[in-house]
Amino acid sequence: MRPPIPIGTTLQNRYRILSVLGQGGFGRTYLAEDQGRFNELCALKELIPAQGGAYALDKSKELFQREAQILYQIQHPQIPQFRATFEEDQRLFLVQDYVEGQTYRALLEQRQVQGVAFSEPEVLQLMRQLLPVLAHIHSKGIIHRDIAPDNIMLRQQDGKPVLIDFGVVKELATRFQSPNLTAQNTTVGKPGFAPSEQMQSGRAYPSSDLYSLAVTAVVLLTGREPQTLLDDATLTWYWQRWVTVTPGFAQVLNKMLSYRPDDRFQSVAEVVQALQAPTPAASTPPPYQPPAQTAVPSTPNVSHMATMAVGRQPDPLPVTASPSRNVPIVPAPRSSVWDDPLAVVAIGLGLVVLTGVGTWAVVRAVLNNQPTPSPTPTLTTSFSPTPTFSPTLTPTPKPTNEPVAYSQTLDISPDTKVTKTGTLRSNETVNYILAGEQGQQLSAVISGEGMLMSLLGPDRQPLSGQSSRVSLWQGTLPYTGNYYIQLSPVKGLDRSDYRLDVNLRRAATPTPTPTETTPSPSPSPATPTVQRHRVRFESGQTATTVSDRATPQLIHRYLLRATEGQIFKAAVRDGSVTLNISTPDGQPIQAASNVLSWEDQLPMSGTYQVDVIAAQDTNFSLDISIRN
Repeated sequence: MRPPIPIGTTLQNRYRILSVLGQGGFGRTYLAEDQGRFNELCALKELIPAQGGAYALDKSKELFQREAQILYQIQHPQIPQFRATFEEDQRLFLVQDYVEGQTYRALLEQRQVQGVAFSEPEVLQLMRQLLPVLAHIHSKGIIHRDIAPDNIMLRQQDGKPVLIDFGVVKELATRFQSPNLTAQNTTVGKPGFAPSEQMQSGRAYPSSDLYSLAVTAVVLLTGREPQTLLDDATLTWYWQRWVTVTPGFAQVLNKMLSYRPDDRFQSVAEVVQALQAPTPAASTPPPYQPPAQTAVPSTPNVSHMATMAVGRQPDPLPVTASPSRNVPIVPAPRSSVWDDPLAVVAIGLGLVVLTGVGTWAVVRAVLNNQPTPSPTPTLTTSFSPTPTFSPTLTPTPKPTNEPVAYSQTLDISPDTKVTKTGTLRSNETVNYILAGEQGQQLSAVISGEGMLMSLLGPDRQPLSGQSSRVSLWQGTLPYTGNYYIQLSPVKGLDRSDYRLDVNLRRAATPTPTPTETTPSPSPSPATPTVQRHRVRFESGQTATTVSDRATPQLIHRYLLRATEGQIFKAAVRDGSVTLNISTPDGQPIQAASNVLSWEDQLPMSGTYQVDVIAAQDTNFSLDISIRN
């Protein structure tokens, strides 16, 4: 694997690397500042393709772009947003929101030190908060594939669980490392948490995610790893030996943990409905209750299937049974059913009814088997008023899976914007044709689940740069002629809705050089250098003091993440400096410009910046606090 990117490196002239968050076989994850979004923190996921030559690299890029487009369509407040993709130095990157908080794995380890685990209400609340997230991604045909305590974070900002590290990203990286770049037999998931069909064959379904969520639940409830809660020989879960929960909740978890995918809940809606049920369904067998000993039973071949009595009715219990054992008292039976006249009458009436029902069923079956006469087609001939007869021919419809291409002229003038919307099936392609001139600036953006576009020049060849199967393209037109924007859905989708935004701008007009001599402008003062600092509070603290040395050529910028409604205060303790404070969207706060101190309730959530300005060289100290 290539060495990590040095800390402080800026990629794409925008993303400044702050630290390495994690590393795996597929690449690394970096914490970075997005200088194009007011230094907001973000996560960069680096995927390193196999070094197999130019062809393998091109195929990796194509695969990367297609899969990243699918991830980009996931928009949910409890999933970090995938914001962009780019390539630099033959490294492929995904840009994703950064989530501040702790994973449930870390939270569990903290509790294990104290000898406790998560309670049933806590785990039940976690499941109810995550199930809508799974329903959202499953509706888009996406399976997470890697649900585990390590990939669920408790977000510090609002206390909600966030689903991170989609398995599709790891599968994508696995396919990068494969010599033939195929998707077959690429298994993603943690042993013990992923079901057998996913680990053995690479296939995953919505019920696979539900299985992993149930394993996560029992791990949090018991504080034990899956390998210690499952008997591999009998495929029986023994988690209820270590914790006691309500019968209804245990029944839901046990069904989610079924070995066969068909025996589990098939959708999130079924799980939600089962969790809302006041009592477990009567038809579902109770969960297996293992004996109280600590060792696994020595007879793994004993069947755990529910048994059913077969044979004659058992003899009635004696009348003298003790009522203290809640055994019903059964009266002595008659010697024969024929001794009861009422029984004889009832049997006779039953025979009459059965005979009538049988006769009616036979007659109905005979009538239903009669052939239905087919309507005779009527030939209608239409004659026109003129003597000439023009027959109408009906063309034979083409197979629905045959590729179909449409073309449409895009009427767009320079310095205007055009929007087109529509729907495409899996076998359809649409070409939007626009007339362009050399030097004009063109930008095109395609949005819609599973939709990509290609930009072709007048020669019907892709434009220079990344212009094939992309969601965004912008650049300068190299020739005068007709250009083609080709839209088509990604493979595997039956149909997709799309929105295409096209903007065409005039070619830049060169500024004429003046003939007369003009005085040279006086040199402007050098732009001050901005040095950024991240403000972090000690555990349990809400205030801190920072100190440094400021000069007119150096601005110290302190970055602090805060939530809407919190009370924020910044005040100069020492030094001849003033403060400028800006909101997360980069707008200066008017009441906090060139001030010595400022305190107010924050209007929005995000990263605030406090600039320390000095007219002369000076040492300074600054108090910063935030409270609810």
